[in-house]
Amino acid sequence: LVTRSALALGVRGARWTILGICLGCLVHATASALGLSAILATSARAYETVKLLGAAYLVWIGVQSIRGAGMGASEGSRGQTPSAKESDPGRSLPGRSLTPSRHAGPFAQGFLTNVLNPKVALFYLTFLPQFIPAGAPVLRTSLLLAGVHIVLGFAWLSLYARFVDRLRGALTRPVVKAWLERVTGGALVLLGARLAWARK
Repeated sequence: LVTRSALALGVRGARWTILGICLGCLVHATASALGLSAILATSARAYETVKLLGAAYLVWIGVQSIRGAGMGASEGSRGQTPSAKESDPGRSLPGRSLTPSRHAGPFAQGFLTNVLNPKVALFYLTFLPQFIPAGAPVLRTSLLLAGVHIVLGFAWLSLYARFVDRLRGALTRPVVKAWLERVTGGALVLLGARLAWARK
């Protein structure tokens, strides 16, 4: 998702995707600290429901990416530039600043992809408690550890988005861009399928 946003919308668009991902982490971390994530760990039905929703959303994003790549490639081969209504926000004008309405798309994709992934919830439920000292306030310490994880994730993904943006000139040529959209879309579809069929 960060790769797609960096290529289509530049660093600013990717940063909104990253913020959505980080907010999803914060939701899971808070739920884990409050004990809500235990429901996913103990209830097969709840786990399966969240898992299938997340898988379906990943597959939907992937299919949209693949479809958009096909349309973009055909328009590029004819030397036509898609209109603002036909293209993704900011895609037709590299480096274009994002308006608040254009923030919503990348942000929502990052947030929904992460918050609908039950494995993120289980990560916070099983991993972080190992580092909480005996007698320490659970909620405060859990959120502190989660904050460290989120800050590190934001820093790493931001550096990665900047790296992809540096390659944007070469990677946004119509043919190359279409293939990248197909590859990233296919990867999202495969990840969604893997999530759907993965065992707990």
